[in-house]
Amino acid sequence: MERSVVVKVKKLSHFDSSFCLPAYESLQAAGADLRVSFPDKESLTLAPGEKALLPTGLSLEIPEGYEVQVRPRSGLSFKTSLMVLNSPGTIDSDYRGELKVILGNLGTNEEVIAHGERVAQIVLAPVWRAEFKVWDGELSQTERGTRGFGSTGHL
Repeated sequence: MERSVVVKVKKLSHFDSSFCLPAYESLQAAGADLRVSFPDKESLTLAPGEKALLPTGLSLEIPEGYEVQVRPRSGLSFKTSLMVLNSPGTIDSDYRGELKVILGNLGTNEEVIAHGERVAQIVLAPVWRAEFKVWDGELSQTERGTRGFGSTGHL
């Protein structure tokens, strides 16, 4: 069963016209790969511990009731020390600026990011808004209770 929602994409002046729009690389992929589009078409070198805000040359019009999540690509994370730092990053439906990716080098060697490299993936997700209410009574009991931060064990 194929389901789709239209997300309008605007190509900005520095979007490299030889690139495709974000694309699903397999038939059942949840995320569409996102490429970096540097205005000068040069590469960028990130030193260990350094981070950068990478341009994509794209702006989105996300339908109300949805968000776009920016996530790491597993291949990039496995093969390099580059990580999407605010993962998952949220692009709200009312944002119209350029889609950018915060990438950091968590390793001990320099990492080179080439123009056109697939640096992240984006996932369209529905948004549910919570109604927060003050509750002065007791919260319901669970087996876990208040234990957190690793209390459920390893692996």
